[in-house]
Amino acid sequence: MMEAEEGPPNRELYALLHISPEASDEEIRKAYRQWAQVYHPDKYQAPHMKETATENFQRICQAYEILSDENKRKIYDIYGMEGLASGLELGTKLNKAEELKEELERLRKMKEQEKVAAHFRPSGTILANMSLPHFLHGHGIMRGMAMTSSVQSQISKHNTLSIGGNLAVNGNAGGGAATVVFGHQMSSVSSIEFIGSAGLRSLIGLQTTRNLSSHLTATSGLSLSLKDGSLNLTNSWTRQLSETASGNIHLSLGSESAVSVGWRKKQEKLSAAGELKCGIDSFEASAHYNHRFSSKSHGRISGKIGSTALEIEIGGGRKLSQFSTVRMLYSIGIQGIFWKFELHRGGQKLIIPVLLSRHLDPVFATGAFLIPTSVYFVLKRFILKPYYLKREKKKALENMEKTSAQVREARTAADKAQKLLQNVATRKQNRQQEIGGLVISNALYGNLKALKKSNAPVESNDSQVIDVKLPLNFLVSDSGELKLHKGVKKSGIMGFCDPCPGEPKQLYVEYTYGGSRYEVTVDDYEELQIPQEEHRI
Repeated sequence: MMEAEEGPPNRELYALLHISPEASDEEIRKAYRQWAQVYHPDKYQAPHMKETATENFQRICQAYEILSDENKRKIYDIYGMEGLASGLELGTKLNKAEELKEELERLRKMKEQEKVAAHFRPSGTILANMSLPHFLHGHGIMRGMAMTSSVQSQISKHNTLSIGGNLAVNGNAGGGAATVVFGHQMSSVSSIEFIGSAGLRSLIGLQTTRNLSSHLTATSGLSLSLKDGSLNLTNSWTRQLSETASGNIHLSLGSESAVSVGWRKKQEKLSAAGELKCGIDSFEASAHYNHRFSSKSHGRISGKIGSTALEIEIGGGRKLSQFSTVRMLYSIGIQGIFWKFELHRGGQKLIIPVLLSRHLDPVFATGAFLIPTSVYFVLKRFILKPYYLKREKKKALENMEKTSAQVREARTAADKAQKLLQNVATRKQNRQQEIGGLVISNALYGNLKALKKSNAPVESNDSQVIDVKLPLNFLVSDSGELKLHKGVKKSGIMGFCDPCPGEPKQLYVEYTYGGSRYEVTVDDYEELQIPQEEHRI
């Protein structure tokens, strides 16, 4: 499905000067001086070269003017060039008062929405337990239902208030509870929460959290049950083991005394967690692993074993939109065989576990797993995928027709910029070849998937890819290194352009270093730093 690109702001001005979005004032001035020397019109005699140099020199000057001004840079970082042109800078570029008023109103509403979202965060879960055996015996398909809901509000700079409740019904029995939590930020490293709950588990308590160091956090809690007067004391410690992994220890003393040790890891493509819990008369070990196959689909496997549980769960999910995800899971254990359907949207969840059988019959268990899996892959292969591909192709053609003039103009400007870079780029390339340094042998930017399916040459205006070998060789440093900054859209780099507006883009680079060949592909906003041993072919 073709959708508008999601990601951080373009930050084209940072790409233009080849600097990081966190660049200091001195780094901005240094980059401006370097590029101004490259594109200064006085360096060129041929009229067409002087004209191209003048155009690009003006772009460099504009980038420096904005990024060297503290207020303009802040506006640009938040709203981009649209914000600067909306009247938030001195000297509006909009001629009509109506246009200015409309733009300022849009930005005001955007700020209000962001403010409300930051101060008002609702969340909730609906759990509907269903049973196929109950239904077949004429007792109805619904076994029970549970609902939880909470709203957290930032009532002041240092104080938060959270109000929540839950309701559960199982057969003819049911109950509920209401909870209020008041949180106060005592300092930059410590906070305290006061908790009150009425209903099934009436209690009062407090909990404190303190960052003992940049990698270690401790939490202590004390609660008093209003039903039997029992006290419960909890202590937990969480330590950051690496950039992507953390470990924790949790100790609970009271009516349900237990100690647990856990571990969690989260990366771009995967997440995993495990926990070992020991109580006075119970034991439980659990783990789960999630893997992202693409930006829209993921798989999941989890397991649990203990004194009261033995279960394994496998399944996957797909992202329907920016805020919605569906998931289907298959579960088998001592409690029976289940299908579980989940819908996640924002902070809301709908979970429907369906009990298929309480008997662990191997034939039934195999069928319960294979039937929905087969149906899914058949539907995806013969119905869903062809439909979405057809729709993608249609939208891509419409988008190409709509942006063809814009792309032609951008390609022409990129080609002119590359001609100005050619002499220096060739000199740098020859120098790196002499010393066995970094040489870019091939570089393509754009919709690489479309390139594989199309026969259109890269130089064609119909191609969704542009050759960027020359500008990348120009950017190679004297020490034989190349770095493209994270969070900066690559189409803004001198000699680049956007060959397919609205489409996802990647950069593919082949290079040689020290007599060896390397290759790497990165996403549009992803950092690129070469040479790297992991890129070796």
